[in-house]
Amino acid sequence: MRLPFQPAPDSLYVQLRSPVFIARSALGQAAWIVMLPLIPLGLQGFAWSWFAPTLLSVLVFLYLHLHVYFGPPQRLPWYVAGMAAMGLGLWMVNPMGFGYVITACTALSATPNFRLWLRGVALLTVLSMTMAWLWVDAPLWIMLVVVVAGVLGGLSNFHYINNLRKDADLRLSQIEVRRLATLAERERIGRDLHDLLGHTLSLVAIKSELARRLALEDPPRAQQEMSEVERVARHALAEVRAAVTGMRRSDLASEIISARLMLEASGVSFEGEWPEGIALPAAVEAPLSLVLREAVTNIHRHARATAASVRFVHDKTRFQMQISDNGCGGLAAHGNGVSGMRERVRSLGGSLEIDSPRRHGTTLRIDVPLAKAAVAAPRGLPEGAA
Repeated sequence: MRLPFQPAPDSLYVQLRSPVFIARSALGQAAWIVMLPLIPLGLQGFAWSWFAPTLLSVLVFLYLHLHVYFGPPQRLPWYVAGMAAMGLGLWMVNPMGFGYVITACTALSATPNFRLWLRGVALLTVLSMTMAWLWVDAPLWIMLVVVVAGVLGGLSNFHYINNLRKDADLRLSQIEVRRLATLAERERIGRDLHDLLGHTLSLVAIKSELARRLALEDPPRAQQEMSEVERVARHALAEVRAAVTGMRRSDLASEIISARLMLEASGVSFEGEWPEGIALPAAVEAPLSLVLREAVTNIHRHARATAASVRFVHDKTRFQMQISDNGCGGLAAHGNGVSGMRERVRSLGGSLEIDSPRRHGTTLRIDVPLAKAAVAAPRGLPEGAA
């Protein structure tokens, strides 16, 4: 979503990183202004005495309303105060002016400070009731509309925006964890390759040079040296393959770390560890890591669970993964990303079973066959080592 102007670096738009929510919320809260000219036009007919200030108020409101989302947050109380003052003033000539006060209560919910929002709503409620009682002579139900709509709309919006803030922070945390994990893995591979190949390549260079010198003077000795070079090179190749295999099979372990961060940040306890000694082929582990990620995302977004777990069982022929939660259950067989998970498991020749009774949690059981020759050697050992 490209904007014709530059939002403040600490604005709500930048904080939430959710252009769809910003657009939906901004348009939803501004849509009511179409009623501003229609209601007085039907009640008392056209007159410049109410139409001119109404038209001017719309322009001012749009400016303030946009700055609620794209302006610096420390100025939010001033934007809200401007909306409320304009609404109370317009209320004298246009009965729909109280809509600005309701919108001001909702806009104030963009603040992360609940006490500030509560004090602001209380003040706007007192001002609205005083205005309706003393000057506007509005009926009691209008005052109740202002109070109930402002409080309920603002409260729900306050909690929803705070949840979006937590989700944005969580996404940043997950990105940072993955970045650090990638960096640590690169450093580990760099150290391993240096340790593995530094001495070996030096030895290969020395023996190759010696074999070249002995090629004419002592051919049998030269052949012996070249045989030694071949043996060292093959051993180094096996060690490099083992190191690369260790790098490739870190996906599921990283997803478990990310799952723990996501769920525990949402108040869901998580149980699960990547067992030592399990080494899966990259072609198997990559799809399964995506299945685990999708399942954990579903728990975070939809399950309303307080506990979740992941368990692994494997032998030479099969690999099983079980993901459980104690949430609301009722997971549809083809909803919430299940179809994508099923396709990934099916591409590996495996099966996905779902046990999700309503109000009794959800359990996913993934069973994937492993060809005996496809199972990688344990980390740190070259292929063929015991």
